[in-house]
Amino acid sequence: METVDLDHVDRCILYSLQENARRTSANTIAERLDVSARTVRNRIDELEDSGVIGGYHPDVNYEVAGYQLHTMVFCTAPIEGRERIAKRATDVPGVINVKEIMTGDQNLLVEAVGTDGDDLSRITSDLNDLGLRINDEDIIRNDHDSQFHGFDRYDNSPRSTSE
Repeated sequence: METVDLDHVDRCILYSLQENARRTSANTIAERLDVSARTVRNRIDELEDSGVIGGYHPDVNYEVAGYQLHTMVFCTAPIEGRERIAKRATDVPGVINVKEIMTGDQNLLVEAVGTDGDDLSRITSDLNDLGLRINDEDIIRNDHDSQFHGFDRYDNSPRSTSE
């Protein structure tokens, strides 16, 4: 995968969009940077075209939506089939995210939601049927997201490791 060089305008745009993409306008970002809104819109288009921005996703509160149980399932997949199984795991009803882990025995992290214990048991059974070994399950109490602070610099200098 080819990397993209980001300048201070790109980083500010990314930082602002991570804060709240739905309610952050090009005009607001432009004012912060003292550039035109057209410049910001063009840069967003370029970031999307280059693959730096892959989409805009809603922040769903699953508990409010009726899925009271939010869990992380730590799994082991055979290395040679890990990517294929991870993609198939996303088709299991209730699975909302699958992460492939590069190191250690637990090489898939599956995030799932359910309405009750029976729902979670079905999900883990379906994952097991895909060839995954379930190592552990943890119920999530709260989830706190943050912007990546590597994008919060408005100058051209790279972030030093001492910051």
